[in-house]
This record gives sequence, structure tokens and C-alpha cells, in this order.
Amino acid sequence: MNVLVTGAAGYVGSICSEVLISRGMRVIALDNLQEGHRTAVPPDAVFYQRDLAIRSQIDEVFANHKIDAVMHFAGEALVAKSVREPSTFYLANVANGVILLDVMVRHNVNKIIFSSSAATYGEPEIVPIPEDHRQAPINPYGKSKLAFEQILADYRTYTGLKYATLRYFNAAGASIERGEAHREETHLIPRVLDAASGILSYVDVFGTDYPTPDGTSVRDYVHVLDIADSHVRALQEIDGVSGESFNVGNGLSRGYSILEVIEAAERITGRKIPRKLGPRRAGDPAVLVASTQKLKRVLGWEAQHSTLDEIIASAWAWRQKYPQGYLAAAS
Repeated sequence: MNVLVTGAAGYVGSICSEVLISRGMRVIALDNLQEGHRTAVPPDAVFYQRDLAIRSQIDEVFANHKIDAVMHFAGEALVAKSVREPSTFYLANVANGVILLDVMVRHNVNKIIFSSSAATYGEPEIVPIPEDHRQAPINPYGKSKLAFEQILADYRTYTGLKYATLRYFNAAGASIERGEAHREETHLIPRVLDAASGILSYVDVFGTDYPTPDGTSVRDYVHVLDIADSHVRALQEIDGVSGESFNVGNGLSRGYSILEVIEAAERITGRKIPRKLGPRRAGDPAVLVASTQKLKRVLGWEAQHSTLDEIIASAWAWRQKYPQGYLAAAS
């Protein structure tokens, strides 16, 4: 099977490309490299530096290859940036996605797995959050992801598009060769490991008065290899699950607090990690945890690598092996 992976130079896209190739599929990797790293793309993938905003460039890729399915990871993902620059997110996550769908239709490609987000739910009313929870995103990032989910449903109605939507929670961890190295790092675990390495002098802890066991917010961390596996499973079963949405979480029906993450990282790295306690950030819910019962029931899928210790240990091992991230490989 030939799979086009958009955003293939990014964190999740590159590792999903790696997993696809390891399972005998051919990957056509596409990324504009604004945020991704060329050296993150697996060497066995066919790489195109192209921009989804330019229809002719995407047409060229489809014309050059017989593409059987698409995995769509490309887009903007920083929540805080989405509040400052909503137009950037609606262009990247909605308008560019429509261009991709139109090119797919023209080239008779009718299978797509969409990388969505728990941000489409907004403030949770039920925890763990099920897929039928009302979707009321509270920032432009979540709104843009929800808008594209709705567009996919429209395309299914009038073109016969087969799609599945994967709403994952906090992607974390690393494979042996690929890890998390955003140009602007906002995620907790890499920042904690930066503090362990001395790159940061401390980790910010936003809010210590939440209604949680230790007062800090709780999140559902899921290993990036498990996320990749869920995408592959959905693709393999797309004929039977077309139009469905699935949460991807650690499957433990519990998350981990900020302080639990820091303490686990101290234990695994053997280093003291300073933290700076501060007030809550606006819009941060106390607890975000996924219900993964639907994924288990429909696809027989369960996370295999998403204990907190395995997530942090894999991320730390990748940091130790590649202390400069992808910069060293690029030089």
C-alpha cells in the first residue's frame, strides 16, 4: 500500500511514517518544513518538500505516485499561537485541508486518516471523555480541528470518501531514532527533560490549586508509538469504520499530574528538576483524560507503551542519544 503522509517531518508524522514502513507499506512523505525537520523523515520514504496551500504542488505528488490512502498530520498546533493568530490556523488546518481533499477526489483517492485532537471537546463535562461528548472547543486550534472533522463528513456524503478521525490527547515519548523536537517547545515532558539537562533552569507549574490530588492539572499522556499504531489500525480497517471518530489515550482511565510527571522524570534521569510554581493559565481544565473504550471495542486496540515511566524513559533515551535533536543530523 502506498500511503501519503502529510506533515511527515513533524513529531507524530515522522514516527507514524517509520511505523508504516516497518510494516511493509510505502510512504510518500510531504512537508513544507516550516516546523518539521527534514532529517526526521525516514530515509526509506519518498520525500517531497511541498506546501498544501499550493494546489499544483500537491497535484504533482499525486500524479507521480499511485496513492492508496492519506494520513493527514500537517497543520498548525500551538494553542497559544491560535489565540494570537486565528487566521493562520483556519488557513493551515481548514483551507489547506480542503485543497488536499479536492486533489484526492480528482485523483480517485478515497481513504484518509485524520489526526485530530482532544481540543475539539473543550471543557470536559465527563471524565474520562467519551467520543460522543459534546464538542465545544475553546480556542481557534480546537475549532479548526472540529471544522475539518465536519468537512470530512460532508465529503463522505457527496464523494463517498472513507475516513476515520483520531482524537489523541497528549502525545509523548520517542522511538529509538525519532523524538519530540519542536522549534518552539511548549509540551510538558520535553520541557521537564530540558530542565533535567540544564537547558532550562526550571519547569513552570501553572496552577497548584486544582481539585486534583496534588493540586496540579492532570493530563492523559499517550506514547507516540501507540498513536502511530492506532492510525495504522484505523487505516487497515477503514472500510468498516468509515465516518467514525476515536479517542487515543493511555487506556488507564487516569492521567498524570504535572508534579507526577516531574517526579517520574527525576526518578528516571537521576537528576533534580527545579520547578517554579505559578498561577493557573486561563482555559486550562483541571483534568483531561480519554475514554478509549470505543477504540478497544471496535478495533481491538489497546495502548502497549503508555505507562508514564516508559514514555519518559523513551524520551530521555532519545535525548541522550541525540542531545542536539535533529540539528546534528542536519549539519
